[in-house]
Amino acid sequence: MPEPAADQTLLGFDVGTRRIGVALANTVTRMARPLAVIPAEPVAPRFAQIHALLTEWQARTVVVGLALTADGGEQPATGRCRRFADQLRGRFGVVVHLQDERDSSLEAQAILGRGGDDDAMAAAVILQRYLDAL
Repeated sequence: MPEPAADQTLLGFDVGTRRIGVALANTVTRMARPLAVIPAEPVAPRFAQIHALLTEWQARTVVVGLALTADGGEQPATGRCRRFADQLRGRFGVVVHLQDERDSSLEAQAILGRGGDDDAMAAAVILQRYLDAL
């Protein structure tokens, strides 16, 4: 996986059927943090919010969590994640990396404790895994 340029901002996405968690990181600190949660539907406002975040943070590279089965196989959610990644690439011209998201929600819940909104934290977990693998 090619390393992003020095001093670059990245956004990470945890794609769900109802909500999309968003996280933020940069290549200097290599620390991801939760940023936002946006509704997955309707589509037009979803992409307007994503565009606003990409513009605000000047992010040219994004990391999308790839939903896989426990043994690493494909599942219906895998296709949804790949489509979302392709849409980001096509609509915004960003560099997109896919990152295994297995157990990211469980890890986010462990960090937040009971009752915490884990979508953005799961995105941060996914983005942090990507940064740690560089």
